[in-house]
Amino acid sequence: MKDLKFEQKRSLSRLEAADQLTALAAALRHGGDADLELGPGRLSLRIPDDLRSEIEVEVGDGEIELEIEFKWPTAETRTAPSPAAAGAE
Repeated sequence: MKDLKFEQKRSLSRLEAADQLTALAAALRHGGDADLELGPGRLSLRIPDDLRSEIEVEVGDGEIELEIEFKWPTAETRTAPSPAAAGAE
């Protein structure tokens, strides 16, 4: 079971879609705590410096589907110090 799922399906104009992507791009560029206005709702998340991404395009049944997916862990990951740095302390 997922901890949280936010899903929104609605029709958009091309300009509205561009505005949503622009807001998402700004949040990704800034990182940290981000508030995204997604139509009638607002989504708040913490965006880390490193993400995994997946882009998928499907063509069929008279439609084109474009999915852009970003994933990151919910817990902050801490990297262990390198052996050289650990020996210097």
